[in-house]
Amino acid sequence: MSKNSYLATNPDKSCKAIGRDLRVHFKNTRETAAAIKGMSLSRAKKFLENVSEKKEIVPFVRYRYGTGRKSQLKNTKNTNGRWPKKSSENLLKILKNAEANAKRKNLNINTLFIGNIQVNKAMKGQRRTFRAHGRINAFLSHPCHINLWLIQKDNHIPIF
Repeated sequence: MSKNSYLATNPDKSCKAIGRDLRVHFKNTRETAAAIKGMSLSRAKKFLENVSEKKEIVPFVRYRYGTGRKSQLKNTKNTNGRWPKKSSENLLKILKNAEANAKRKNLNINTLFIGNIQVNKAMKGQRRTFRAHGRINAFLSHPCHINLWLIQKDNHIPIF
């Protein structure tokens, strides 16, 4: 049994989905995951579809150097952003998998939100690129692992 860095407080009201060794850029996927963390399931799915169609933008916060400033970010506090299509499509697949897991556990789909999402670096894929004067350099890919937890919100307010 593997260890998780996040354990849900109530396992009966939560579900998870995992993607391992996905051939998507780690940095783009990390920023996209940070953008959807805390969203409801339906809003996160709509956001990722809009990112693929360039209707909404993912703000780049940590890995923002070298990314251009975009006017779609005028209503946020960030200025740098992109539309990582491949990352959003992979996150959308994992969200749909988590939704299917929630249906199997008989959870209410309308009250689910993203409780935690984590993106980790996977082992680099190594290839070679040939340079001038007979030299060879490494040509690495940067894949990632994605863990996603959906949690069902309670509608009642606790009274102390």
